Amino acid sequence: MADVVLRNVRKTYPGGFEAIKGVDFAVGDGQFCVLVGPSGCGKSTLLRMVAGLETITAGEIEIGGRVVNDVEPADRDIAMVFQNYALYPHMTVYNNMAYGLRNRGMAKAEIDARVQEAARILELGPMLTRKPRQLSGGQRQRVAMGRAIVRHPKVFLFDEPLSNLDAKLRVAMRVEIRKLQRRLATTAIYVTHDQLEAMTLADVLVVMNGGQVEQIGSPLDVYAKPATTFVASFIGAPPMNLLTLADDLRNELGGTPAEAGILGVRPEDLVIGPGTAAQGGLALDITVEAIERVGPETFVYGVRAGHEARPVAAGKPGDGAGGDVIVRIPGQIAPAIGECITVAAAPHSLHLFSADGRRRIAG
Repeated sequence: MADVVLRNVRKTYPGGFEAIKGVDFAVGDGQFCVLVGPSGCGKSTLLRMVAGLETITAGEIEIGGRVVNDVEPADRDIAMVFQNYALYPHMTVYNNMAYGLRNRGMAKAEIDARVQEAARILELGPMLTRKPRQLSGGQRQRVAMGRAIVRHPKVFLFDEPLSNLDAKLRVAMRVEIRKLQRRLATTAIYVTHDQLEAMTLADVLVVMNGGQVEQIGSPLDVYAKPATTFVASFIGAPPMNLLTLADDLRNELGGTPAEAGILGVRPEDLVIGPGTAAQGGLALDITVEAIERVGPETFVYGVRAGHEARPVAAGKPGDGAGGDVIVRIPGQIAPAIGECITVAAAPHSLHLFSADGRRRIAG
C-alpha cells in the first residue's frame, strides 16, 4: 500500500495543446480517490500519467514516497483495470490472471495460490477454465480486476471500468468494487464521467474541468458546498438551479454581497408554495413546462415569469443565464403542465457565487 502525491503536474502535447494545467492533490494510503469530469477534461490522461503510460511535461508524481516520473510502468508497482477489459481471448480465465505473474518469474505454487484467492474473492472459481468469449460483460470485468488483484500492487488504477456495462450491472459492479477495495485496503484512483458513480465510490472526490482541478473534497462536502458553478451544475442530478442575481432577486433576498452575481439552489431544496420562504429566503413564480415521474419522486421543469426557456445545451454549464428552474418533489403528485406555481427555498439552502462562477461567495 502507498499514498500517491501529484505536484504541479502538467501535460503539453506537440503543437502546444495543454491537456493538464498544473494539478496538485494527494491520495492517502488506502483511500479511494475518484477523478470525475466531462469527456475531454483530462482525467484519463492524468491517470495514464500516474501509470507511466503518458510522459509528464512538468511536475512530480510520487507513489509510496518515491518520485516515479522516470520509472517504467512495470516498475511502479501499480495495477490498472481498463474500460475494454483487455483480456487475452485465446487464454482461459486462470491463464489471463496468471500471465503477468509468470512473466515476472514467480514460482508456480505462489501463482496458483494468488489466482485461487482472487477467484474466491471475485466468485470466479467455476469459470477458471473458460475463455473470455464464454463470459458475460460483468464476468469479464471481474477477470480484469482479478488480474490486477493477483499483483498485490501498491495502487489500483481504474479507467472507466464500468462504462461498457448495462445500467443494472453497473450498480452491482460499483458495489462490488467498493467492497473489494475496502477489503484489500489498497490505495485506488478511479476515473469516471458518471457523477453518481463518483459520489457513491469516493473517499476523496477530485472534480476536473478543462485540464484543471475545480474542487477536491469528500463527496458530501463537494455536494453541499460546491466551490464553483461548474461543480454545482456537474455534481447532482438534476443539477443545481443557477440564477443570475438581477435587481429583482437581490431585493427579494434582502441584500446580498456586492461581489455575488449568481444564486444557486438545489432542486430538492425548492418546495411548492409561497409560505416556506422565510426572511432572506427565495420565492419564484414559474410556469410548469414538463414533468418527469421517476418512481418515488417527481421532477418539475418550469420557467420563471418574465423569462424564456432555453435549450439545455445552450450557454455554458452553470453560467446562471436563462430562466429555467427544476424542482424535485417526493411522490408522483405534481402540478399540471402550463400551471403557474410558486416555489420557495429557505435561506440556509441558498448558494452564492461570483458573477463569473469561479468562486463561492457564501452559503
